[in-house]
Amino acid sequence: MWTYNKVLEYPVKIKNPNPKLAKFIISQYGGPDGELAASLRYLSQRFGMPDQKSKAILNDIGTEELAHLEIVGSIVHQLTDGVCPEELEKAGLGAYYTDHGVGVYPQAAAGWPFNAAVLAVKGDPIADLQEDLAAEQKARATYEKLIDLCKDDPDVIDPLRFLREREVVHFQRFGEALRTVQDKLAEKKFYANPMGKSCDCKE
Repeated sequence: MWTYNKVLEYPVKIKNPNPKLAKFIISQYGGPDGELAASLRYLSQRFGMPDQKSKAILNDIGTEELAHLEIVGSIVHQLTDGVCPEELEKAGLGAYYTDHGVGVYPQAAAGWPFNAAVLAVKGDPIADLQEDLAAEQKARATYEKLIDLCKDDPDVIDPLRFLREREVVHFQRFGEALRTVQDKLAEKKFYANPMGKSCDCKE
C-alpha cells in the first residue's frame, strides 16, 4: 500500500524540555481533533467512496496523518525527555506520570483518553467529506492555538507550523474529492433492459 521511510516527515530536534507545552501538544496526538482520530477516520471512510480518485485521496491523507502522529509523538517525547517527576507534577502532569510515566499516551490536553466515538464514519460520501473538511479546519485552528502557546521556542514552533500547513493542503484535497464525488453522484445511470435497449434511470 505504501512504503515506510524511517525518518520523520519533518524533523523534530527540541533542545529545551518543556513538560507544560507537552501537556497541551499531546491533544494533537490523541485528542478529538488530533492526528490519530484523523488517520482512523479517513482510512475507514475510504471504503464508502464511490470512485477510485476519492478513495485514493482518503488513503493518501489517512496515511500521511500517521506520519503526523509520529511527529507529534516525537515533540511530546522530546519535551518531557529527562524531566524529573517533580517538574512533571508542577507542569500539571502528575496524574499522567502516575499512569504512563513519560510514555506517549493518546489523550486530549484535558486528560481524556482517546475515544473512537470521535470518529465520524457515516457511509455517505458527501456527509463524510463534509466532516473531513471541518476536521481539517479544526486541526488547523488547534495548531494555531498551540503555536500561540509556544512563545519563542522555534524548535517547537517550526514542526507545528509544518503540521498546520499540511492541514490547509488536506482541506484543499478534500474539497477536490467532494467536487469529484458530487459530479460522480450526479451522473445519469444507464442500465440494459431485457429488450436489449438502454434505459435512462434516475435514482
